[in-house]
Amino acid sequence: MTMCESMPSTEPSSPMISQNPAAPIQVVAGVIYDGRDESTLLISRRGEHLHQGGFWEFPGGKIEVFETQRQALCRELKEELDIAVTAAEPLMVVEHDYGDKKVVLNIWSVSAFNGTAKGLEGQQIRWVHVSTLQEYQFPAANMPILERLLNL
Repeated sequence: MTMCESMPSTEPSSPMISQNPAAPIQVVAGVIYDGRDESTLLISRRGEHLHQGGFWEFPGGKIEVFETQRQALCRELKEELDIAVTAAEPLMVVEHDYGDKKVVLNIWSVSAFNGTAKGLEGQQIRWVHVSTLQEYQFPAANMPILERLLNL
């Protein structure tokens, strides 16, 4: 049984009710740790055709209408990486305005999962040591996440 099926939620109980076009896009992303080494985590490269294409990111995606953060995290990581989250908790929230769109990144720390991560959408994925994160180009919205991870 996965975390998504069995664990009580620690997030607010109401799911996302609507996505007003003027409202920021609600996104969930996972800082996914290698279960054997807490200093190694997974990053993926955004497709060139996407907003902020070519940049590296923490896997995740949009929270759908009527979906909680936890449900979105589990769905997105299964769809993108073929992993089933078994342990995760909220890490931080980042709001960012790119000019052409506003996003709210709901970042979760994923400490355990079942399966072997693979890029199911053709994206590159990489297990990297936290100390090497600065060698990768991330979207501006990810800078507070990198700062937090590099200062832990």
